[in-house]
Amino acid sequence: MILSDGEEHTTIETNQRLAIHFNLTDEEINEFLPSGAAKTFPNRVAWAKSHFKMAGLLENTKRSSFKITPAGKQLLDTNPAEINLKVLRTISAYQERTGRAREDSNVDIDVSQTSATPEEIIENSYLTIRKNLAQELLFKIKSSSPAFFETLVVELLVKMGYGGSIKDAGRSIGRSGDERIDGIIIKEDKLGLDVIYIQAKRWENVVGRPEIHKFVGALAGQGAKKGVFITTSRYTNEARDYQPRNETKIVLIDGEQLAELMIDHNLAVSIVNTIEIKRIDNDYFGDE
Repeated sequence: MILSDGEEHTTIETNQRLAIHFNLTDEEINEFLPSGAAKTFPNRVAWAKSHFKMAGLLENTKRSSFKITPAGKQLLDTNPAEINLKVLRTISAYQERTGRAREDSNVDIDVSQTSATPEEIIENSYLTIRKNLAQELLFKIKSSSPAFFETLVVELLVKMGYGGSIKDAGRSIGRSGDERIDGIIIKEDKLGLDVIYIQAKRWENVVGRPEIHKFVGALAGQGAKKGVFITTSRYTNEARDYQPRNETKIVLIDGEQLAELMIDHNLAVSIVNTIEIKRIDNDYFGDE
């Protein structure tokens, strides 16, 4: 065990040695939690240290530094195959500190049945809720009228910072009989220094490369060099791989991405609950 020497160790040093011990790749070391707020590996190490401290096996020596306690050395002398939550729950200090918290709560989540940290459990649950919300949004969009879809697209782009206000954000260029919006010209910014050509398809059919070719041609016809193609379905690989050879820049947004953007920019969704996750402010305690 890295800390078995009884010496003081820093968080950075311990993380580096653990990464070497477990043969972690750079990709594994730098993997982020679903929210992107923190990296998964150091987050898991931090939670492990927290549990060891609750069990009296580790103690802080100063900020970001710690060492093994006599109780920790005593546990290592028994040569345990591993030290997990099941083992920690046999230690009286851990029972006392976690038992009271459990008594004060009506919810008892047994994290010993998973390798995920509490933060990961919360974030993965959030992603599940978000995914279900995105699917519901997409179903609603597909059930809407072409005119409503046009309004939705413009409102989303305005919320993303394009076009200024809803009133002068964009103008429709026409609609054909296949329930598609032939085009929307929208200002790239509030000053209208450049324009973006938008084409949106409220389709179930997969959008292929020929449709993207037509889109690029429509851009040229409108005198625009930037375009966004939005569909409620998805794109073929050939469509996504296509890149115009001129200065034209295009962005493809499929149904799933459209719903995600609506959630990110609070369009057609409302907040029903907010949970704050807090942690110790070490600056408050100085070098403790």
